[in-house]
Amino acid sequence: MPNPGFPTPGRPTRRTLLTAAGAVGLGAALAACGSGGGTKGADGGGADGKAWSFTDDRGRAVAAKNTPRRIVAFTGTAAALHDFGLGDRIAGVFGETRRADGKADPAAGDLDIDKVTIVGNAWGEFGIEKYAALRPDLLVTHMYDPDALWYVPDESKDKILALAPSVAVTTARVPLPEPIKRYAALAESLGADLNAKQVTEAKARFEAAAETLRQAAKAAGGLKVMAASGSADLFYVTNPALSTDLMYFRDLGVDFVVPDALDPQGYFESLSWENAGKYKADLILLDNRSTALQPADLAAKPAWSALPAVKAGQVTPWDAVPRFSWLGAAPLLEDLAKAVQGARKLG
Repeated sequence: MPNPGFPTPGRPTRRTLLTAAGAVGLGAALAACGSGGGTKGADGGGADGKAWSFTDDRGRAVAAKNTPRRIVAFTGTAAALHDFGLGDRIAGVFGETRRADGKADPAAGDLDIDKVTIVGNAWGEFGIEKYAALRPDLLVTHMYDPDALWYVPDESKDKILALAPSVAVTTARVPLPEPIKRYAALAESLGADLNAKQVTEAKARFEAAAETLRQAAKAAGGLKVMAASGSADLFYVTNPALSTDLMYFRDLGVDFVVPDALDPQGYFESLSWENAGKYKADLILLDNRSTALQPADLAAKPAWSALPAVKAGQVTPWDAVPRFSWLGAAPLLEDLAKAVQGARKLG
């Protein structure tokens, strides 16, 4: 179960994707890639003659004879690497990427999803043969819990990681700037220019937005904010002490509801809808992912409509899995600052 603050409501059950027939195809793909995966020669685009290494947040020194050029990443990770200037290195993605209407999921950011191979488009989906066919040089994803690779299915992880080196970046229990800095460092190691105008302007925007939110929170004088997500049966209230974005918002002065009966991993408290009013909040940050119920869906639930913040129209979208780049995160700060500035205490 994914936990970037609460589970993904309505997610499909994890399933084994490697059938007996698929194993034969995978064996052939592994043979084509060679031991340990990675791309060889001009056809793979990685032979720049420069040795590469990076120590990820598992504490593992990941190395290759040549700088990786064919990267497969979680969609939000790929979007962040794109923001740092590595869009042409993204060969494939996994995670929510293309919506049912064919449009890009917001997690894709500015990534052109028509130019990458979608290895999996939902939790539990990861096409190993499709991944192998990409001849990946590197797999990159988030890490919310130690050694748990985000959106890499546990049941097929060993087969997936045998195909190419992998990098994991911690995206929980540290404030938002930290994973951004780590992805920036990874991008730089892969050849990105962090002094490029696009990158420096995005960083300046992020810093300005952080100061705006700081001032807005100070002026709000104790406005109580709750980060939440709704499913058909449960209302999830997230713990601001673990979610990287909420940790940073709190550092900037935002006063969050802190649930007191956390689920086992500590990310959230799950409430029945009958108890959805347990915590009082002036402003609700509502999970805006396609896997969570949105205000139009929640309107049919009396318990939702009865919440003071809902009655007052003080509900704002929340990107529960941020894009960890300065360009991706700046709008989150800007939008929250506007929401705080426009909200009032409800007594």
